[in-house]
Amino acid sequence: MFSKITGYFAIVASALFVAIGVMISYEVVMRYVFLAPTSWTEEMARFFLIWAVYMSAAHLLHKRELISITVVQDRMPPRWRLASEFLALIWIAAFSVVAVYYGVVTVNESIQIGRKTASMLSVPQWLTEISIPIGFALLFVQCLVEARGLLRDGHPKGNVDRNWEDTI
Repeated sequence: MFSKITGYFAIVASALFVAIGVMISYEVVMRYVFLAPTSWTEEMARFFLIWAVYMSAAHLLHKRELISITVVQDRMPPRWRLASEFLALIWIAAFSVVAVYYGVVTVNESIQIGRKTASMLSVPQWLTEISIPIGFALLFVQCLVEARGLLRDGHPKGNVDRNWEDTI
């Protein structure tokens, strides 16, 4: 069920990536064809990029499409691979807890002091910063879901190219 929710976040993230492409294309045309650059495209593209990355991380974990180095893990016996996968999920979950905590601290500080972006738009900084605790909270819960699946099924779910044996 939770993986379905993170899938919806990934769809929104995909739409944000498409919007970034449209905004940057618009800026290029306005700047070099009409000689009338915009003041908003760079900041909005950056804003969308930050949100898209953090919104899609949990879904990428579920699909096993996060960057990983598998040269050693691929040579391990199945039980060791399972243990390695489980430890990686625990490590990601622990890091996520730290990121959520410090993300919330940073957002609260930005709200309290009224921090804004140093651009012509002067957007409140917390609107970007809040993507960190939200994204890492999603990633944390997805780690728990994936770890439960590993313990229950004995192999990872998602798009795994490795040759996992069903019997461990």
